[in-house]
Amino acid sequence: MVDWRIQRVNNDGVSLAVFEVAGSATTDDDGHRPTVLLVHGWPDTHHLWTHVAPALAADNHVVAYDCRGFGQSDRPDGDAAYRLEALADDLFAVADAVSPDRPVHVIGHDWGSVQAWEAVTRPGAEDRIASFVSVSGPNLDQLGTWARQKLRRPTPRNLGHAAAQVGSSAYTVFFQLPVLPRMFFGVAGSAAVWREFLHRVEGTPRDRVIVGDTLRQDMVSGLRLYRANIRAKLIDPRTRSTLVPTLELVNERDIALRPAIFDDTYQYAQRLWRRSTPTGHWLPYTNPDHLVRSASDFIATQAARSTPDIAARMDRTRVFGAPHALSGKLAVITGAGSGIGRETAFALAEQGCELVVADIDLTRADETARQSKALGAQATAYEVDVADVEAVTEFATRVRDRHGTPDLVVNNAGIGLAGGALAATDDQVDRLLDVNLRGVISGSRAFGRQMVERGIGGHIVNVASAAAFTPQRSLGLYAASKAGVLLFSESLRAELGEHRIGVSAICPGIVDTNIVGATPIAGLQADDEDAERRRLDGLYRRRGFTPDRVARAIVDAIVHNKAVVPVTPEAAIGYCIYRFAPWLSRIAARRKVTG
Repeated sequence: MVDWRIQRVNNDGVSLAVFEVAGSATTDDDGHRPTVLLVHGWPDTHHLWTHVAPALAADNHVVAYDCRGFGQSDRPDGDAAYRLEALADDLFAVADAVSPDRPVHVIGHDWGSVQAWEAVTRPGAEDRIASFVSVSGPNLDQLGTWARQKLRRPTPRNLGHAAAQVGSSAYTVFFQLPVLPRMFFGVAGSAAVWREFLHRVEGTPRDRVIVGDTLRQDMVSGLRLYRANIRAKLIDPRTRSTLVPTLELVNERDIALRPAIFDDTYQYAQRLWRRSTPTGHWLPYTNPDHLVRSASDFIATQAARSTPDIAARMDRTRVFGAPHALSGKLAVITGAGSGIGRETAFALAEQGCELVVADIDLTRADETARQSKALGAQATAYEVDVADVEAVTEFATRVRDRHGTPDLVVNNAGIGLAGGALAATDDQVDRLLDVNLRGVISGSRAFGRQMVERGIGGHIVNVASAAAFTPQRSLGLYAASKAGVLLFSESLRAELGEHRIGVSAICPGIVDTNIVGATPIAGLQADDEDAERRRLDGLYRRRGFTPDRVARAIVDAIVHNKAVVPVTPEAAIGYCIYRFAPWLSRIAARRKVTG
């Protein structure tokens, strides 16, 4: 538990209970530490920050307060006293009391974020607020404008976004009714019920939900926030911009707020950073470490205390325009020196990702990184042989230490082997399985462990092949390696699902890449092998299915968390045949493809 020291701050006759983390020093070697002001929402109190405040206090002067109507603060009568203008006045009053000489860094959650938005959009707010971390709480004026714009242009996409948010916000209609919500929370507003609700909805461990003795009273009193603000702001939104540097933590699994409502924030925040993760609404309880890391990095950057690695992490989350679905994420791609890997790097660069591109040929990886930078992405090249398990493990450690735990991993590196299984050498078989199967397993395991430890989800893409489900007599060994990738990916998806880590198996068919030109063909003499490779390479070129189309399928699989993606038409047909009429696949397998 946190050792809080309490004081009182008065604002226009309302007494606010303000809590400072004991031992949270206000000075360091430079003469001061940044003051971090924590603002809770409904139905919480300063106890919401139990798991966050001590970690922040290591480098900051940390203060929280019970907002009016909650906890140990006054509960003025009437709805008018809970308008956002009054709540913003409270925030500035507390800031003046706890840090009179320097601006404060604000972290707001839920209604705490909503009222902080009201504060940071006031003229001159940047003089008193050094930075703002917004968690699960929109600017209501911006939300009202967003809703109006969606309804003015009623495209299926816009209507879908609006309907999704209406569904998520349906509870606010109930909260604004005159009698029923008071009766409901008077009966159901116990700590045990609240802990069970958060556990069921977000998977929050029950023992992490720390509440005050006033929870039932806070639930009822806090209903005034909804009645005093929502209808007025949505009916007559008055959007204003802010000069305060803002980090928006978007929770993709937020039960109350759809991510789409934050897409226009860049229009109103002149200095905006954004981090989107598959997390839920009550981040301070469920994923406090993620919140602490994100806020600490941001505050350090704004307080001119950042290190190069912190600066790099924040750079990739900077927003200058409309965000993409994967904006700000760190992506690792193996086999990125050419073909599907290189095009995937370009596709993710266009999505706003920071890239770590790896290949056995460092020169080619460097070229991919250089071209990705031309698209506006941060990109770093590494030399890695995925067949070397120890090298993959060391590579994963270097990535984590230098860039952070990746959000996306694309295990793309692969080689080919054609010809009969009986004609292949043991060395050829070993190399094929080491690269195509063991390399995928090693990358998935090394980075998957990091994602699980971090606790905020992620996505792993393993590039298999249509050969995984279209048996062919001349590609038996290659098919075996890719079938292993497919079944491993399906199994890993089941294993990591509880950690909100998606796993996709991408299964292209005939794609025009350079893999064919480098594929050994077992059982042929050198001259015959070269001639056969040229023939197959010509066939693939005439097919004309380019790797950039596979890259787009990979991005789509990540965004929509698809399990198995047959990419080309022949792959899709082959997948259906193998599932519903496998005997046809067995007949087709007898046809010779090579030699």
